[in-house]
Amino acid sequence: MVIVLEKNVADKQIENIIKHLEDFGFAVHKSTGVEQIVLGAIGVKPDFDTRNVKIIDGVAEVYRITEPYKLASRSFQKENTVITIKGIPIGGNEVMMMAGPCSIESEEQIFTLAEIVAKSGAKILRGGAFKPRTSPYAFQGMGEEGLKLIRKAADAYNLLVITEVMEIAQIDLIGKYTDIYQIGARNMQNFSLLKELGKTNIPIMLKRGLSATIEEWLMSAEYILSSGNRQVIMCERGIRTFETATRNTFDLSSIPVLQKKSHLPVAADPSHATGLRDKVLPMARAAVAAGADALMVEVHHQPEKALSDGPQALLPEQFMELMKQIRLIAEVIGRKIA
Repeated sequence: MVIVLEKNVADKQIENIIKHLEDFGFAVHKSTGVEQIVLGAIGVKPDFDTRNVKIIDGVAEVYRITEPYKLASRSFQKENTVITIKGIPIGGNEVMMMAGPCSIESEEQIFTLAEIVAKSGAKILRGGAFKPRTSPYAFQGMGEEGLKLIRKAADAYNLLVITEVMEIAQIDLIGKYTDIYQIGARNMQNFSLLKELGKTNIPIMLKRGLSATIEEWLMSAEYILSSGNRQVIMCERGIRTFETATRNTFDLSSIPVLQKKSHLPVAADPSHATGLRDKVLPMARAAVAAGADALMVEVHHQPEKALSDGPQALLPEQFMELMKQIRLIAEVIGRKIA
């Protein structure tokens, strides 16, 4: 249920409205917009009479949210959510670039790539320290040593860090080094992990599951939001279909669909979506044109020696060309790349 408050509502009136809602058994979430304050009353009460709320002093309008995802819905918040991390906004007019290797492999490797990422104008360094691999025999990441290296490299070049968290036991450890938690496709419906991450105050990028519908994806975001963390970035990374020409099928249409249904920022990962280096540039261009708020791409200066996902990693010169091309596309649609 959404409760729209009167424009000049007093703080004491807001407190009184929230108290009434809590007495009715609702969990209350407050959203302060440009012009009005909106309260989200969360709780399964199909027979509840909304007139009980409409009569409270300071309430302008009350209506039910029909979508199963409440806090992620445009009905709850009309304005786009902009997540600002150390002065870097995600979800605003600037399209943010996240780039780096699939896995942190050595100090030399991550520092080399951090320099390339910074020179391109990108603001966020990606790299995995814990790697969920299909094969138990594949490289599983450097663990905390890798986290120390990516943090050191990012700080040296004034970059933010995004890295993947795979299980509850890793949350505190990774939180010491990262600026953004990444939840991989395999963990999109790991609800215990989502709820625990929802208790943190570190932004979270939630990748779409391998076969997840958009509604299932938004419901996963709802687990995080309802636990208290409002800093969620959705990331389209391709879904599994019958097609085998690429690693996954890149669902570009999910970007405008999400932006209509939800206020959360939307990122795109053309590297994992296609799995092929020569497909990353055209799909990245398309994602920016479709309205993505951020892009995540893999870059490696020696992809033939990469310990994971070498075939989809851009060479440095290809990455620089990508940045040049998407800046032009962003300008055409009234945005810019940062």
